[in-house]
Amino acid sequence: MSEATPVTQTAEIDLGGQRGQVLRQIARNPLGVVGGLLLLAVVLTAVLAPLLAPYSPEQVHFDTPFQRAFTVGFPLGTDDLGRDILSRIVYGTRVSLLVGALAVLLAVVVGTPLGLLAGYVGWVDVIVSRLTDLTLAFPFLIIAVGLAAINGPSVGNAAVALGIAQVPTMVRVVRAETLRHKELEFVLAARSLDAGGGRILGQHILPNALSAVIVQATVIMPVAVIGEALLSFLGLGIQPPTPSLGIMLSDAQQYIFRAPTAAVFPGLAIAVICLGFNLFGDALRDALDPTTRKR
Repeated sequence: MSEATPVTQTAEIDLGGQRGQVLRQIARNPLGVVGGLLLLAVVLTAVLAPLLAPYSPEQVHFDTPFQRAFTVGFPLGTDDLGRDILSRIVYGTRVSLLVGALAVLLAVVVGTPLGLLAGYVGWVDVIVSRLTDLTLAFPFLIIAVGLAAINGPSVGNAAVALGIAQVPTMVRVVRAETLRHKELEFVLAARSLDAGGGRILGQHILPNALSAVIVQATVIMPVAVIGEALLSFLGLGIQPPTPSLGIMLSDAQQYIFRAPTAAVFPGLAIAVICLGFNLFGDALRDALDPTTRKR
């Protein structure tokens, strides 16, 4: 049994040496760098929201409604209640990232072990694959809207609904990686040394499948951000007075011709968040793909 240790050590050494190579590969990708910078700006905006926002997102200025963009005191203008659009976007970005991160965490925590078991254990694969196929037959947003409607509108329920809706996709990704790795030499060697299924999955297959999990997480995140905006737009997500990009879009549709920037700027914020994750995710996928990785 003690002879199985060198196999694990070899895999860990390979993974450790891969990190620097992946970072260098991303740095060589101009779009990846742009995506990384956008993500850095978005995260800093969310973290430093109290310092960056000129006003409280809920503060109203009844004497200055519908102010144009670039007005003194209101860089992006105000809405129908005189609330500062910039402040609400800054805090709305924080809410979007929070809901997206919780949804990704749920999808990873639930989908990864199910995918590992489905790819390694035959009878589990039959059950999980059929349930996954059944779930994937419904559009993602339909599932999210249905779950949010059942559980009620709130930040937590929106995150849970979006996360559960993304679990089947994560299961399929991890299952495919498990099926690919379980017939490779290092797994066969561990199996020949009487390593148990749990040890093989935890020490050999899971570390090698993490790259696919990370890439899929960068794909889920922008989908969750858009999903949160949609749920809030429909009144099934974040509830007023908490600022949300989706709520801002919903409110702005009532006076779109009078103050179009009230809808344009929140829409641009959603686009920037999603663009950053997509560009960085594509660069990360290429960097982790051994067939495209530059030596």
